[in-house]
Amino acid sequence: MAAPTTEPDFIWQDREIRFDIPPVDLLCRRGEFEIDSIDSIEDTKGNNGEQGQMVITNLRLMWVCQKNAKVNLTIGYNCIISITIHTANSRLRGHTQALFVLTKFNTSRFEFIFTNCVKNSPRLFTTVQAVHRAYDTSKLYRDLKLRCAIIKEKDLVLLPKEIIQTKVSGVWNLSTDQGNLGTLYITNVRVVWFANLAENFNVSIPYLQIKSIKVRDSKFGPAFVMETSQAAGAYVLGFRIDPPEKMQEVFKDVTALFKIYSKQPIFGVEWDAEDVAPKLSELTIQSKADQIEIVDEGVSDAFAAYYADGAKNADRKPVYNADIGLAVEKLRDDMTLQALWQCLT
Repeated sequence: MAAPTTEPDFIWQDREIRFDIPPVDLLCRRGEFEIDSIDSIEDTKGNNGEQGQMVITNLRLMWVCQKNAKVNLTIGYNCIISITIHTANSRLRGHTQALFVLTKFNTSRFEFIFTNCVKNSPRLFTTVQAVHRAYDTSKLYRDLKLRCAIIKEKDLVLLPKEIIQTKVSGVWNLSTDQGNLGTLYITNVRVVWFANLAENFNVSIPYLQIKSIKVRDSKFGPAFVMETSQAAGAYVLGFRIDPPEKMQEVFKDVTALFKIYSKQPIFGVEWDAEDVAPKLSELTIQSKADQIEIVDEGVSDAFAAYYADGAKNADRKPVYNADIGLAVEKLRDDMTLQALWQCLT
């Protein structure tokens, strides 16, 4: 049997939130590139009164304190729940508009507030929102997807800059006892299979989520097998391709493309400066802005400083919520029941 191919380096940059990390972890990894760097940005919630540099890449936001580079943070886009613009009290700017970034990492929620100390500059708001939007709309490059709209009239719907390398007909998916006959596409960013009789019965497997590739025995005979990472559900996906010589060719093709991808990953975040709205007014919702005062309580723990609602010491009074027909604890002014539900699911 062919030797297995192992997974590429673990990619945490877009999946985690980290505080006060070593300088080496602030460097761009392979496939990551810097989109913008903005000076004079205040971390209004965690380090009010301190200016720093905001670095925006295709995978994350990074803030580094100007006076002490050991004080820093990195926020992966996959952790972001919402990005909004509200009013906050900054020590450096006073009462001004700031960027609020609500996030979730593991079981905790964190809130970050960034203020641009340069007056009349919407660059912080426009760039961050546009890049995060580009990340959020390109998940097929990075996430394993089952039964999604990727096939149209028996052809693969290509992603931007995606190139089909090989198309293989007569491929059996061995996920069921009897197997399903379909077609396999091998591209420069993923492997896609769909059933000939039902286009919506399909799977899209990005190289980013592949843990190993091998050929091994199964109850159907030799099978081409791909195992996905834990983050992608730890699936074991087996395919039978006849004759065996053809299966070996497929194995070699996927292995070669997987190695190429591992050296230079394609994360799918396309950046175009024209996507950025030129005016702050175009991004600000015309409603009563929350007026939030940031109070320095001398908290040294970075997690506690950014923890959303971390200063709450007692339960709030219950109020009737007409949406669910129940009495619930009164929510914060900047939180809705829908947003809270999204945080918990």
